[in-house]
Amino acid sequence: MAHWRIKLSLLLNYFVFAILLNSVGTVILQVQNNYGVTASAASVLEAFKDLTIAFVSFIVASYIVRIGYKRAMLIALGLVILACLLMPQVPAFWTTKLLFAATGAGFALIKVSIFATIGLITDDSNGHASFMNFLESFFMIGVLSGYFLFSAFVDDKNPQSASWLTVYYVLAGIALVAFLLLLSTPIDESGVKNEVPTSLVDDLADMFRLAITPVVLVFIGTAFVYVLMEQGIMSWLPTFNSKILQLPTSLSIEMASILAASTAAGRFLAGVLLSRISWYWLLIICLIASAGLVLLALPLATGIDGRTVTGWGDAPVAAFVFPLIGLFIAPIYPAINSAILSSLPLRQHGPMAGLIVIFSALGGTTGSIITGHVFEAYDGQTAFYFSLIPISLLLVLITVFSRMQKKTGKEVTITAGLGGH
Repeated sequence: MAHWRIKLSLLLNYFVFAILLNSVGTVILQVQNNYGVTASAASVLEAFKDLTIAFVSFIVASYIVRIGYKRAMLIALGLVILACLLMPQVPAFWTTKLLFAATGAGFALIKVSIFATIGLITDDSNGHASFMNFLESFFMIGVLSGYFLFSAFVDDKNPQSASWLTVYYVLAGIALVAFLLLLSTPIDESGVKNEVPTSLVDDLADMFRLAITPVVLVFIGTAFVYVLMEQGIMSWLPTFNSKILQLPTSLSIEMASILAASTAAGRFLAGVLLSRISWYWLLIICLIASAGLVLLALPLATGIDGRTVTGWGDAPVAAFVFPLIGLFIAPIYPAINSAILSSLPLRQHGPMAGLIVIFSALGGTTGSIITGHVFEAYDGQTAFYFSLIPISLLLVLITVFSRMQKKTGKEVTITAGLGGH
């Protein structure tokens, strides 16, 4: 396989950050047990992660070409290696904040660089979309692995035990392997560096010029609505399992992993299918199937009889069926990202990746807040029925985006490439 070392390196980089980013729920629980902080105080860890991602993405998106994609990824991995080693050495709440700030900053560098690098190592739009889905499926495998990795170091008999901090030595080791693999892997960025603008002002002007291109504006709306829907479901599925399906708390969390598993499977399958069929038709089929699954699964949650549930074997059917929505919504995000990136010149991939990260973060935060408010004002079923609204919006936005991309693809390339020349 061409560029196999680079692809392996990108997959491993994504894997490391998938574990760290999605450990925030586990860490929030553990810092309350270990450091005696309140739930509201512990909740700031989410902000340390997300706000840092958005801020650093905005700062580096237009500057990433100057830094270099490989160098930016090495800096990101170096940051998390140091932060992971600090966690067990200096066990305190402030080091936990520092860890998530470093993880957020590192992920911003990693994601922008990886998204931009894909354009250097794939031959056409189908290959781009295919590898993007494999990459995102590997991210979900990292999320799944994180659940089991952290649980292996938690002492259930002594909640105050700091033994769970040992997991960070393992994570530092994985990140070090990723660092060494990337360091020893040549990446040809000459085609991009030859087009570097003359100043930082040119960089920023180029990014803003790109952002107001009509097809990019439609894409941003599409990405925002998708992440709004996905994060709303992902963040509140454990609460839905607990409050509506009346599962025990631990089982509610465990069964939420079905969503991560189905999402990983969906992206893997899409990686295979997208090398053979149009991304547009695949996404339309997936959205219609997603809406059908919502209408099928949520009525199953009605009239739960309140029987005692002790494990997976006696959990209600809805707990298994609804999370399968991940199988159908999974291909959307990687496919639309790939579609916009593959329609732009290589030099614009860094700034475009930055815009993707920024608006994804905003969409995720918005989705979680909206779902939470609907959940509180009405109930969990109503909150998840609301997912039909973004699904409907996506059917329209993806259709508009696809038509604009086909009609103006060449124009976008020319217009977006003007800055700094």
